[in-house]
Amino acid sequence: MHRPLRTDKPRDASPSKLEELAAIKRELLLVGLSLYDVDRRYNLPRGTAGTTLREPNAAGEKAIAAALGTKAHLLWPSRYWPSGQRRSPQPRENYERPPTMRQRQKTARV
Repeated sequence: MHRPLRTDKPRDASPSKLEELAAIKRELLLVGLSLYDVDRRYNLPRGTAGTTLREPNAAGEKAIAAALGTKAHLLWPSRYWPSGQRRSPQPRENYERPPTMRQRQKTARV
């Protein structure tokens, strides 16, 4: 019934942007917080923490890192220099959104 797992697809050693998002959300859930809780606790406009997962936002990055008890440059290495200083301007790829569920399903069918 199920399609066989395709093992011929190339795999990246580095996690995808989608996997990074999932890891951060998982860590927040383990701490017992939602993205909305982060917004309220750190006095951010509603939706800032959720948007920060997809696009660079200094205030949101600091708030999420503080909620997890870590530093922002450890959560988002693509947004910071190895020294911990924030990149300015941000690289273009930091503004590219991950594919939607529908787009991922389409590519999986092909």
